[in-house]
Amino acid sequence: MPTDSLFGPGAQFHRFFNDPRWALAVVRATVLEAAHPQIGAALADNSSFVVHPWRRLRNTLVSLQRMFGADDHTRQREAARLNRLHARLSGTDARNRPYDAMDPEVRAWVVATLFESSVTMCRLSGQPLEQVTMERLYAEFQAFLAALGDQAGHLPPTLPEFWQYYDRMVEEELQNTEALRIILYRLFEHLPAPPLFAGLPTIWATGRALAGPVIGTVTVASLPEAFRRRAGLPEVPGAQTLMQSAYMAARLARALPDNWLQTENVIGLLHLSPDGDGPWAETLTTLRARTKRAGALLRLITPVPAQQDGTGGTENLRSTREFFTEVLDQTGDGHLDWPDLAAMARELCSRLDLDEPEETRLYDAFAAWWRELQGALDSDGDGRVSEEEYAAATPSLAGPALIRVAEVLFDVTDADGDQFIDAEEYRALFRRGFGRSVVDAEGRYSRSAFVRDFLSFMSGRRRSTPYDPLLSEA
Repeated sequence: MPTDSLFGPGAQFHRFFNDPRWALAVVRATVLEAAHPQIGAALADNSSFVVHPWRRLRNTLVSLQRMFGADDHTRQREAARLNRLHARLSGTDARNRPYDAMDPEVRAWVVATLFESSVTMCRLSGQPLEQVTMERLYAEFQAFLAALGDQAGHLPPTLPEFWQYYDRMVEEELQNTEALRIILYRLFEHLPAPPLFAGLPTIWATGRALAGPVIGTVTVASLPEAFRRRAGLPEVPGAQTLMQSAYMAARLARALPDNWLQTENVIGLLHLSPDGDGPWAETLTTLRARTKRAGALLRLITPVPAQQDGTGGTENLRSTREFFTEVLDQTGDGHLDWPDLAAMARELCSRLDLDEPEETRLYDAFAAWWRELQGALDSDGDGRVSEEEYAAATPSLAGPALIRVAEVLFDVTDADGDQFIDAEEYRALFRRGFGRSVVDAEGRYSRSAFVRDFLSFMSGRRRSTPYDPLLSEA
């Protein structure tokens, strides 16, 4: 089958991408990925999915759209970006076992979980795929792996051989990893609110208390039985019935209007914020004000405790603890180390869609900042900075290395090199990347103003309209 015919609007992938059942399938695939020892170790050490799951979800979906889109140039750029990202993810786990995100067998398993979970979602919802459709979908995922530059053979060439490969992986390779346990027993029960519900803690906590255990139970029940038994995952009474009901309900949701089912619309909705400058910002501000009143009423009749919204009051300041938890500790492990700053660099590179030279400059600037922080704040010499070390030093983080980070960001935005971000550059890159207004779109943003605003945010002094949604929201 010609490779070109496997991408674009006619691909089977796009049929599933906007299918409401795919939300369940993606969660299931993520759990199966996390159960692989190498992937689980990489997630536990480097990923921000615990603290920023909605951001991780958005980035994954955007990446899949680029890879399966009709534009070959976009696909090549995204493949190169993914390869650069994966090349930076290597190390050893807690048992001193190596992991490497560029390992072709590891990458093949990631693709295998997406394909198999897509097939499984159809079967569990009472609509098993026909053989020809399944083969077409498998060919598309093989082409996806080939577009990343991986040679043939890491995924079996035929569908019958794939199922043998899949069964072997489930029975012999998958384990009850730390990342798996975090997803099942921490993430679902403590899922942070997406930007749309930020500032509405009572309403979000109420919904999460109901939905979190259901999602976890449905996900565990949908996993292969052999793996559930070997990993010691709990068998909840009625879980299979609940799982079947969830998939059937998602199938019935396909009757909703098409524009309601577009994945990009749903993700865009979850990332709406009254601080944004999009056309829905004013409407959202009004809606949130009414929802807060409803939340106040809800607190009177429910035992869910009220939580601070973290706005910092009229002064718009944040405490040292808040800044450490909300911004610096990107991986959520209670410490600041290189993976946290690398996560910031990845997010900036992704949002600004940087090519290799600019991306490398930004990573190098963040690496220099980490060395500066480590030298100044790591008082016990354990290679990382605890919240106590950070608070005790009462540091000003605006050192030379952080200034360099700000200058690199300014340089990649200032396309014509005139030392100003003009209206065209602002609209083309900065506004697209950050999704927020910081200056009049028709005005100009100077280097000094840009650096000053970035340093003010990263030194923990003030909340920031452009940077908080990018680096601190879930």
